Amino acid sequence: MKETKHISRSRAQESSAAIEKMYITMRHLFNRGFYKPMGVSGDSLRESLLALRPEIYGNIAEEKVELNGLLYVIERLPIGIEQCRFINLTSDEGYSKSHFQPIVPPKRRRNCYRIDEEQMNVEITRGRSDIYDILTHLTFIFIESHKIKNRVLLDDGGEVSRDWLKLEQAILQTKKLSQIEKEKAISHAANILARTFEEVLDIYDAFGSENAPDRFLHVIYWLGKLAIEEMMENNKRTITFSPVLRERLGHHIHGEIWATNIKEVLKANNLLKRPIHIISANMHSVMNSIFATPLLKTKFKNKSDFFIYEELSKSAAKEIRSLVEELALKNGMIFLPDTSGTNIDVQIFDTAKIDWNKTAFTYANVGEEKPVIIVMDYAFGEQAYETIDELLKPYKKDTLLNVKSVSIMGKAGILEGGKGDIMIPSAHINEGTADNYFFENELTGAMFEGNDIAVYEGAMVTVLGTSLQNRDLLKFFHESTWGVIGLEMEGSYYQKAIQSASKIRKSVPQDIKVRYAYYASDNPLETGSTLASGGLGTTGVKPTYLITIKILEQILNLNNQLGVNLISTEKDKL
Repeated sequence: MKETKHISRSRAQESSAAIEKMYITMRHLFNRGFYKPMGVSGDSLRESLLALRPEIYGNIAEEKVELNGLLYVIERLPIGIEQCRFINLTSDEGYSKSHFQPIVPPKRRRNCYRIDEEQMNVEITRGRSDIYDILTHLTFIFIESHKIKNRVLLDDGGEVSRDWLKLEQAILQTKKLSQIEKEKAISHAANILARTFEEVLDIYDAFGSENAPDRFLHVIYWLGKLAIEEMMENNKRTITFSPVLRERLGHHIHGEIWATNIKEVLKANNLLKRPIHIISANMHSVMNSIFATPLLKTKFKNKSDFFIYEELSKSAAKEIRSLVEELALKNGMIFLPDTSGTNIDVQIFDTAKIDWNKTAFTYANVGEEKPVIIVMDYAFGEQAYETIDELLKPYKKDTLLNVKSVSIMGKAGILEGGKGDIMIPSAHINEGTADNYFFENELTGAMFEGNDIAVYEGAMVTVLGTSLQNRDLLKFFHESTWGVIGLEMEGSYYQKAIQSASKIRKSVPQDIKVRYAYYASDNPLETGSTLASGGLGTTGVKPTYLITIKILEQILNLNNQLGVNLISTEKDKL
């Protein structure tokens, strides 16, 4: 008799199944209209997140509270959300015209409104990825809040620990805590969190701000307080989705308004029929690459271009940044701040109005047709499809756009290498479905050699969210025949929109060129190098500008004649 083979799933397969389950669950809850994260309706999300154990959430499955993951999430949620039992996800429903003051999280561009002591409204205008992002973050902090509750409650009668009473005493103080009071409170908080005094002290200030230096204590207290009330009084926290949001989502409402605004400005400036190059990047690298170095060479004598870009990136450099912007606005740049709700600002560069002899690209060859460069700020996840799909459509159904190229420069996680390294993709693979988009990338790894930056070429995976990735699944993508070099959130959505517009709808030229290049913001396979470990600092400046310059060289037909001085010298560092 043939022995039955026992088939077991690998951790990568379990992780893939957990992501798929979360994705389906979130869509189900959205269609339902509401759910209670720590109730029966939230069971599936919690179980999937605990089974997945994403790298960014560190010790989520352990008894001790995860501090780096908590900081990462808190920076992407509105201030005060930890105090709210009711979180309402809405579309843009007119709150900007009310007395409510918008609250914008430090690390995520979304408008939020504190309706009353118990309710926070969060505007979702960037598509489904925004919902996946916020729901996973909320699930994580609610799991952490119940860890706090478990360590604070001593019995079923509601008696709490001495540490909790002392923390509450510190929170209720109206005056600023003295150093001694702060350290006492940290000692009690450390016991509650199952962390050392030193671990809490190291991260304490990162939670704070000038107006709320002791915010860490308030976050821990309110998370624990609401979890205790859920247990003792059955006051469950509730997440709702407004009817208008459920009605609008997926219909490109904001993307259509955004794209129409751009085309109207192009028409008003007689730019609609000129060759167009679209670049998805930040709002400074293209402008600075063209105008900054000739303008600031006298101020920074004998310094490399890279040194100047580093200076411009510093938070205290508002004055010199405004000088560059002022020059750009006088020389063919039009700035379009977003009014559509996409949170994607736009710059339009009319190359006919730029005196190239006074730029870093003195040998620019823009020809007789004088192209137009449209720079759009970063999209978020699925929003990339919505925005590019709408932008590549004809103006008023009959005026086709002569889009010559679309270039994508962004941050991504790397699976081999470290922060600041460059990735040049040859294909994008959708996580979960394995839908894949192969393309001829106009950028190659060889173009970036000789700049003291490691360059990797290969396929990249487009993920549902950075907060859903774990080591086992990423190792599978990297070490299997997929040969994935990195992960990001928008690539396949951009390519899907470009392919449909050029190959099927024929609304843009079929020979449209594409350029994709990413610099590494983190390595999720490396302990201590995940997104939760902190930002890039100035490490990201050099690859950002190197990629931007290579894109501009191709658009301006330079064929590497530029020779921009990006290598910093020892003298620069002194």
